[in-house]
Amino acid sequence: MTERTEGKPVSLWVATAGTTGYPQLVADVEVDVAVIGGGVAGLTAALALKRAGQTVAVIEAARVGTGVTGHTTGKVTSLHRLVYSELAESHGNATARTYGQANQAALEHIARTVSEERIDCGFRRVANYTYAESQAALDLVRTEADLAAGLGLPSSFTTDVPLPFPVRGAVRFDGQAQLHALKYLQGLADAVDGDGSFVFEETRAVGLRDGGPAVVDTEQGSVRARDVIVATNVPFGDRGSFDARCYPHRSYIVASRAGGPTLDATFISVDEPMRSILTVDVDGASYVLTGGEGHRVSDGGDSAPRYARLASFSRERLGAGEAAYRWSTQDAMPVDGLPYVGPLFPDAKHVHVITGLRKWGLTNGTAAALILTDALCGRHNPWAAMFDSSRPTPMTAAAQSRAEDAPPDSAAPGPAVQPYLAIPAPGAGTVVDLDGELTAVYTDPAGRVQAVSAVCTHLGCTVGFNAEDVSWDCPCHGSRFAIDGAVIQGPAAKDLRPRPLP
Repeated sequence: MTERTEGKPVSLWVATAGTTGYPQLVADVEVDVAVIGGGVAGLTAALALKRAGQTVAVIEAARVGTGVTGHTTGKVTSLHRLVYSELAESHGNATARTYGQANQAALEHIARTVSEERIDCGFRRVANYTYAESQAALDLVRTEADLAAGLGLPSSFTTDVPLPFPVRGAVRFDGQAQLHALKYLQGLADAVDGDGSFVFEETRAVGLRDGGPAVVDTEQGSVRARDVIVATNVPFGDRGSFDARCYPHRSYIVASRAGGPTLDATFISVDEPMRSILTVDVDGASYVLTGGEGHRVSDGGDSAPRYARLASFSRERLGAGEAAYRWSTQDAMPVDGLPYVGPLFPDAKHVHVITGLRKWGLTNGTAAALILTDALCGRHNPWAAMFDSSRPTPMTAAAQSRAEDAPPDSAAPGPAVQPYLAIPAPGAGTVVDLDGELTAVYTDPAGRVQAVSAVCTHLGCTVGFNAEDVSWDCPCHGSRFAIDGAVIQGPAAKDLRPRPLP
């Protein structure tokens, strides 16, 4: 396929971390706690529980960290754009303060873990800025800075913002950090595995039962445990209606060759279109990471112009060179603005969930993992009530909009469907009606044709072809599938089945 945008379609972190080689689960095992999901939340919980004397087994459907965490910006910060103003308005100052304390504590937990486990992940302390270019945004920034400082966070307002283009001012949080996201997770996994605890890769959970013990069934074996933690971004085995309490949001990142000095800070804009900025040094090369162009999954659209706008911003505003890598990711966004941590469903006794990390998973996911660790060790946690997964979620305007994103099967949106077998050009994909069954057909650059069912295995929506990421994506709830039908991202748990072509 002729690339329509610059850069390799892979996360910088995934491209430069090397691969792990943990075994598949091929026989039954028994541990104290089973963890489904090898991202930051699952691995942080696993290591914390192991340190507390419990045995754990982490089950990852792909490779450690190659899901949402391996596609983050790498920012480790408690400054989440204008989150404190938003939470104070919707939930009150006490909730905003607790959120800040949890994320600041998560930042320090990551710093200690990097040091104690000697994880080589490029961790470095930097300031983080939420910056304003317009007068309207400047007013918001001043309010956020004052509010966050009053909540006890390392906040100040400044007009001295170390960006290579003029801005009016910013909130500055001192003592924040950045790291190589995937190398950090690989370090966590290395610390988890061994001494009666396990990390299993390429092991997909296919069933989940609460009880004493709880059981996680996989394709080749089962894990029996006193407790199970579901940390899969979109919850596996969701009986807690989190697909109605969160909505999937996709965002994009371009990593371009740096054309000037490394920025000794990280940044995010208040003005739209939102831009997230940082520079990183990996394997002797410097890159500028520019993120943004986010949208609800249901809004869809061609991603090529989104990547192009980010690459253009990097060149024109940051002096960067050609894009080397580009990638997108999806996050579960809670409709009331707060992550969910606790029982997977209302009457769950031994099955727990972490979801709704609102695009700041490195700190929110770490805080959530520490909450569950305390719960499973019988300890009080001061943040638990705020994150409680069993809290009532009001039907806000956002929730109503989310409901509109999830039509019944009979009204499921999808791409235009060809009423005959149309073989796409090399590098392209299309959905056809083949003998009365919607079929996703892809032709690889060498001319080989592959077909799978176009019906999402979650709730039956019709997938569409994502040309930039070369995947089949569901517009309803955000499930993504590889060309061969394998699940890349949930909530779908089953692959798209192969379809024979005439």
